[in-house]
Amino acid sequence: MSLNIVPRTRFADEVVRSVCPYCAVGCGLLVFVEKGRITNIEGDPESPISQGCLCPKGCATFELVTGSHRERKVLYRKPRATEWQTLPLETAMDMVAERLKKTRDENWDAENRRTMSMAHLGGATLDNEENYLIKKLFTALGIVQIENQARI
Repeated sequence: MSLNIVPRTRFADEVVRSVCPYCAVGCGLLVFVEKGRITNIEGDPESPISQGCLCPKGCATFELVTGSHRERKVLYRKPRATEWQTLPLETAMDMVAERLKKTRDENWDAENRRTMSMAHLGGATLDNEENYLIKKLFTALGIVQIENQARI
């Protein structure tokens, strides 16, 4: 009796290293990609933090990315409204950008070239590169209250 069982990772075009998004530990992940689609996610044995181990949430990251239960639309509730409405992602992103710019412009301190009207608190599982880009973006916007959860 011969079984033709092969691992899901066998036909991957590339393997991308990543970090688990669930908590502040930052366990290493290997993301297997085939023809532009994620086919598997598992622990990275070369990660100095997790050495290939993942908790139950980390093991479920594949479903987080590919699951049919994942929301693929944006829900928005207007101020004082009682009902939610569905918006395209692009519309929601434009709304966020417009509100960010409006708040910044209305509260701009020209003498000190900054705004104190908003702040940013980053997640602890963001890697150094993501935190670097976030810091650059918000500094360029004149926001001075920028912190990362990992340091708190």
